[in-house]
Amino acid sequence: MGVTFVNVTVKNPEKPTKSLEKKFLVDGGATYSVVPGDDLKRLGIKPHRKQTFLLADGTTMDREIGDAIFEIDGMRAVAPVVFGKKGDSLLLGVMTLEAIGLILDPFQRTLKPMKLLMV
Repeated sequence: MGVTFVNVTVKNPEKPTKSLEKKFLVDGGATYSVVPGDDLKRLGIKPHRKQTFLLADGTTMDREIGDAIFEIDGMRAVAPVVFGKKGDSLLLGVMTLEAIGLILDPFQRTLKPMKLLMV
C-alpha cells in the first residue's frame, strides 16, 4: 500500500493573512487533521475543546481541538484541527478533505474532486 502526501496551506480563520504551508500525509483512516500545536499557536489559532482519541493499539490520548482554514490547490474550507504534540504525525484527515470537497482515490493514491449531492 502506498502513501500520499500533499502540500497544504493552513490559515487562521480569524486572521487569514497568517498562514503556513506544509506537506501532509493524507490519512483516509484519520477523522481530523493534525498540525503541530506550536505552529497553530504561532498562527493565533486557539483550542476550544479537548478530545480523547483511540489509537490503533487500543491506547487513548487527549488532544486540544481548534478550527483552521485548509487550502489545497486553490480550494479551501474551515475544518477542525488537532493540536499535535511532539511525536504526533502531520496528518490530513477525512473531515478536512470532505469539507474541501476532495476524496482520496485509494487505487491511484491521488486526491480527486468529490461528487457532492444536494438531497
